[in-house]
Amino acid sequence: MRVFVTGGTGFLGGRLATALRRREDAVVALVRSPARAAALHDVGCELVEGDLADKPALQRGVEGCDAAVHAAAYYRIGVPASDAARMWDVNVRGTERVLDAATDGGVGRIVHVSTVNAFGNTKGRVVDETYERSLDDGFLSAYDETKYAAHRAAVKRAGRGAPVIIAQPGAVYGPGDESQIGEQLRLAQRGKLRYVTFGDLGFTAVYVDDVIAGLLLVLDRGLLGESYVLGGEPTTMKQAVAIAARTAGRKAPRLAMPTMMVRAMAPFGRVIGPLLGQPPNLSELVRASDQVTYWATSAKAERTLGYAPRDLETGLQGMAAST
Repeated sequence: MRVFVTGGTGFLGGRLATALRRREDAVVALVRSPARAAALHDVGCELVEGDLADKPALQRGVEGCDAAVHAAAYYRIGVPASDAARMWDVNVRGTERVLDAATDGGVGRIVHVSTVNAFGNTKGRVVDETYERSLDDGFLSAYDETKYAAHRAAVKRAGRGAPVIIAQPGAVYGPGDESQIGEQLRLAQRGKLRYVTFGDLGFTAVYVDDVIAGLLLVLDRGLLGESYVLGGEPTTMKQAVAIAARTAGRKAPRLAMPTMMVRAMAPFGRVIGPLLGQPPNLSELVRASDQVTYWATSAKAERTLGYAPRDLETGLQGMAAST
């Protein structure tokens, strides 16, 4: 196939582009700066300069493509209010532009990379693709709101007949992961994590290589209009840190950062957050992390696509071996 990919210089998109090239698909990657996309050029990707707001670049990118994978997103929890508009433009408007350009360009299969986060707080339940969150609960973060809106934009277009398929990865971890969860896991494996933050935070951990394999399955076998959770093992931050430490022969930290302390520091987040290795908007971070669960099952993808994620311990062993 000839596949248009967004987010090719990111954590997921770069690996996806490489996997597509490895199986000899042609890849057209949208990049803001070709000079900073040497890795994509080196594996044989065709580069189109532009961003998610550049409609002519999107039109050039999708031209002649059989499929498209929209993997670009702005991911960060605890962003200041001044960043919320940018996150909306990237995650929502950018998604709408990509899906519409691909549909108008005659692309036959369009995979939108959504997230389990689109379900919001599952409140201790392990949910599936049929789950509908209550909007009465409000949104947990700017990321939560924008990825939900992007997910709904994809569902809406699929409902109008656009050839859209939705993939919903869980919390992706592995080598090169720079997320807040990934940072705690990495420090635990190095024996440098002094305390666990938000130990009760629940997430569906999935190893990055399994997500890439899942995206290829969704691209090749997914039914148009369907959504597929690409998850792994539901866990908590405390449990994941303990496993991460054990897989690297380290002791898990015995201390935990009290959530009440983080709440108390919230008014001074712009100064204190960076000093603690946390984002500046501590209020949003607490709201999105304190006793919240983002749990979902990938049973549908396993049953219908042959998706086979590894367990958390095996994934963290692989992560430890690579660092």
